[in-house]
Amino acid sequence: MDALPVDTDEAILPSDADATFVGDTGQLVLETRRALVQLLLGPCVDAHRQSRLWPVLLRDEAILRSRLHDLFLDLIIDREQKIAFTRQVVTDNIDVPVLLRRAPLTFLESALVLFLRQRLTEADTRGERAVVSRTELLEHLQVFERDRNVDHARFERQRENAFEKAKTLNLLHRLRGGDDRFEISPTLKLLFPAEEIQALTQSYTALTQTAHPADTSHGEEQAE
Repeated sequence: MDALPVDTDEAILPSDADATFVGDTGQLVLETRRALVQLLLGPCVDAHRQSRLWPVLLRDEAILRSRLHDLFLDLIIDREQKIAFTRQVVTDNIDVPVLLRRAPLTFLESALVLFLRQRLTEADTRGERAVVSRTELLEHLQVFERDRNVDHARFERQRENAFEKAKTLNLLHRLRGGDDRFEISPTLKLLFPAEEIQALTQSYTALTQTAHPADTSHGEEQAE
């Protein structure tokens, strides 16, 4: 079990320490700065993929959380899944400036997220890793092509873009030795909670019963 954060001065540069660059007035040590930057870059800090940053993040959680709060961002940590990410603070008391901009997902990108979330849930139920192939994902998206679509090349680009977006968001991790196989990241459960997935599923079920608008956006928001 990971230790809870404690008050520590390890994240603060001693007064006589050399600056990391000319004119540096920062107070955080280099490794803590790296953890902070990775949180801001997003989409997350993953203990399995960033093994050196994870213990630093846990050790310096208090100071990292404080620095993020200065930017109206909150720090979300899942110690069981060993992932951490930032989320925009929402409050009714003041008008908070937005640092993290959310971009809408396209129809196909949203459909792929729903499919990945479903497969992740099924794998969790069986106590297995959620593994999918690129071919399987593209075949799933194929059903969303319009029946009378004449621009097949455009649809193929949209399918590929949806797949690449999932990788960019770190929702898919390539398996070693398997060019076509990927593990679905547990991060998906945090970035897209069950209630959001349920609402999205209902919306897209209704849409797909009447049409397959593969080239439109519907305002679903992606991870920062």
